[in-house]
Amino acid sequence: MSIQMNQSLSVDCAVFGFDGRTLKVLLIERRYYAPDTQLDRLKLPGAMILENETLPNAAIRVLEEATGLRKVYLKQIDIFSDPARVSGEELKWINRHHGTHSERVVTVGYYALVKLDDRTVAYTTAKGAQWVAVESIVRLAMDHKQILSAALTLLCREMCQSPVAFELLPRKFTIRQLQTLYGAVLGIEIDNRNFRKKILASGFLCPTSEHEQGVAHKPAQYYVFNRAAYKKAVKEKLRLGFIDNWRY
Repeated sequence: MSIQMNQSLSVDCAVFGFDGRTLKVLLIERRYYAPDTQLDRLKLPGAMILENETLPNAAIRVLEEATGLRKVYLKQIDIFSDPARVSGEELKWINRHHGTHSERVVTVGYYALVKLDDRTVAYTTAKGAQWVAVESIVRLAMDHKQILSAALTLLCREMCQSPVAFELLPRKFTIRQLQTLYGAVLGIEIDNRNFRKKILASGFLCPTSEHEQGVAHKPAQYYVFNRAAYKKAVKEKLRLGFIDNWRY
C-alpha cells in the first residue's frame, strides 16, 4: 500500500557548503519547467511530507535524496505560512508536480551544513543540482529566496555562538581556511593576526603534525577541532554556581 502525501505541508532545505573561498547553497532545477513561463527555474530542495513521517524525518529524506548524506548538521529555521506564499502559477505548478489539489501550502524551512568533498559534489552533479555562491543569488522559485535569507541569518548567528563552522570544513584545516569561512558567511573582513590570536587562545583547536603541500607560500599547519574541550567549556560556563549554596 502506497503512503499518502500530505497535500498542504512541505519542507524546504537550504543546504550550505564551503568550497574554501565562497559559501554556496545547493539549488535544483524544478521539474516541468517551461522557459516561456514567468516561473523561476531554480529552487531549494524540498518535498511534501508523507503522512507517516515527522517534519525532521521529511527534511532528512529531502537532504539524503539531494546529497546522498544523512548524518549532517540539520536545523529547523522557521515556518512559512503566508497564505499567498505560493499562488497563481506557482500553486498550479506544485499541484501538477505532486499530483495534488491543494489551495495553499505551508512549508517548514531547514538548513543543513555539508562538507563539499569530491564525493558529495559528484553526487549532486549527477543529480543535476548545482552549488551556487549565495552572494550571487538574486531570484529563486516561490518564496525560496526568503527561506534562504532566513537560513543565512540563522547561520550567521550560530557561527558567532557555537562551533557550527566546523561542520563546513574538512576534519583537518588551516587557520586561514577557518578565517576565510567566517569572512564568507558573515560578509566581513577579518583581521588575520587578531583572529589567529583569539582562536588559538580559545583552546578549541588541536595542532597536527601535518602541513599544506604543493603551495607557493609557506605551508600552513593543519588543525582539528577539539570538540571535547568545547563541550567542557560550555558545561562550565552554564553551571549555575549558586545551586551549591542551596539547602535541600
